[in-house]
Amino acid sequence: RFNRTAWRRHLLAVSMALFCLLHNTMDVHARPANMSSLKDKNSPTSKEENEILPPDHLNGMKLEMDGHINKGFHQEVFLGKEMEEFEEDSEPRRNRNKLIDIFRKVDFNKDKSVSAKEMQRWIVEKTEEHFQEAVRENKMSFHAVDPDGDGHVTWDEYRVKFLASKGFNKKEMADKIKNSEELKVDEETQEVLESLKDRWFQADNPPADQLLNEDEFLSFLHPEHSKGMLKYMVKEIVRDLDQDSDKKLTLSEFISLPMGTVENQQAQDIDDDWVRERKKEFEEVIDGNHDGIVTMEELQEYMDPMNEYNALNEAKQMIAVADENQNHNLELEEILKYSEYFTGSKLMDYARNVHEEF
Repeated sequence: RFNRTAWRRHLLAVSMALFCLLHNTMDVHARPANMSSLKDKNSPTSKEENEILPPDHLNGMKLEMDGHINKGFHQEVFLGKEMEEFEEDSEPRRNRNKLIDIFRKVDFNKDKSVSAKEMQRWIVEKTEEHFQEAVRENKMSFHAVDPDGDGHVTWDEYRVKFLASKGFNKKEMADKIKNSEELKVDEETQEVLESLKDRWFQADNPPADQLLNEDEFLSFLHPEHSKGMLKYMVKEIVRDLDQDSDKKLTLSEFISLPMGTVENQQAQDIDDDWVRERKKEFEEVIDGNHDGIVTMEELQEYMDPMNEYNALNEAKQMIAVADENQNHNLELEEILKYSEYFTGSKLMDYARNVHEEF
């Protein structure tokens, strides 16, 4: 039988190699290849594919779907829907002015200083923005899988659309499913189908009718919207990382995913940074009682995007990064100086005329 965890880890290693070559961000969740002779030559665009596939990346979540740390989490919960506006090649003055405007909004009491409570309030608000965006996108996605508009989608209907999105002949797949014939798909695609099927039926709320309505389809695509699906996602992550099958994670298990595979100093530096980051997150944040073990309950609490305690903890961490005067608050000059951390965009001459502009 094809080993799912081994496959994921192989993809992670390959992705990290590409990272080293392209100097890009660490995106380690790759899509499977399809090699069946039943593929349609006119495969759909990636946009059409993404309409029905659960996203690899969920905005506002601290871990990716494969258990990897979300590298852009703090930027997502600081910028919300404005995140795309801060591009690396954007005009620095324009980005600085936008960051000043955000600072004014975070500074709720207008005392020209951002406290942990103010940052917490802002993080919760930005997380809710991501939730609302997911709901809007889900309406379009659900329409893509429910063209007859009856408000329900069966697993077989979804399975046909999924296979078509991966390049297989839609009519041939539909006929085979209708006649209960064996689907001749490659091993990797079959593995993904099995995973999606598990997730599909987990999203089917009681009373289970083997159909998904629009709300249930939202849980399927975005498990962060459902406590039950969030719990299921945690189980999936633990299953992939848990080497001794005790349904708990040790530090060694948490940092055991493969890192870079390129044999040079740059790859080694990436590996070292990766291990340090995961170790710090495990010991200081996820392991709530600091007993060296992360339970599924601890992991679920850590991943819950609407947990206000986590939002406060994140606020304190974000402040600590830029709090140069150690007053446990952030002033505008500090946020501007550490703009790359908060926005992904480095500002030049961050302090020039800042008081006049503010």
